[in-house]
Amino acid sequence: MSTSKVQIALVLPDLLGTYGDFGNAVVLEKRMTWRGISAEIVNIRFGEPVPESCDIYVVGGGEDTAQTLAVRHLREHPGMQRAASRGAVVLGVCAGIQIFGESFTRADQVTHGGLGLIDSTSHAGGSRAIGEVIATPADGLFEGVLTGFENHQGRTVLGPSARPLAHVKVGTGNDGRVEGAVQGRILCTYLHGPVLPRNPQIADLLIEWATGAKPSPLDLPDVTRLRAERTKAAGVTA
Repeated sequence: MSTSKVQIALVLPDLLGTYGDFGNAVVLEKRMTWRGISAEIVNIRFGEPVPESCDIYVVGGGEDTAQTLAVRHLREHPGMQRAASRGAVVLGVCAGIQIFGESFTRADQVTHGGLGLIDSTSHAGGSRAIGEVIATPADGLFEGVLTGFENHQGRTVLGPSARPLAHVKVGTGNDGRVEGAVQGRILCTYLHGPVLPRNPQIADLLIEWATGAKPSPLDLPDVTRLRAERTKAAGVTA
């Protein structure tokens, strides 16, 4: 880690904060604090340089224009990419999974270069994917089902260097079959909710990657109840 305190970079929340994805950074900070791990959130707004010294980077969702502005900014200030190259943990949600790839094609059919953090390409699908998603873990990466809410038109195709986060049971995810992407310590998903409050096992996986130690268990009945409610709403028994 960069210091004795785990630094969580919340990247461009003023551009990529449409769906409350800042909550993912809050969950990471709280779940570490509750375990006695010192952590802080570092807000990085549009126009500000992106430090390469943070331990975890969190990128949220946004519309096409914001997405294009974000990738331009991150190219000009490549601190996150440099951090990822040394093994820092990166979470990308919705717009994140698209701009982290090699390229993304917007609804206007204009193709933009991505950041090249994951082996993927994205394009606009014929219809918008909206609603609850339930998916099962790929390759035993985490325990329990993945649950979240999607609202996107993008479709993402993974290349051989990336692997899916999960296999879709309900909803669309990347393409109706798989959801998200994992490559090294970069984890991406289309899911909001935000995704980490709804899936604490994913939050703890990111914490483990960042700290090098498996987090101790936390007993949070409200989270268990919420997960059961959302899976039931999607017509699935967790």
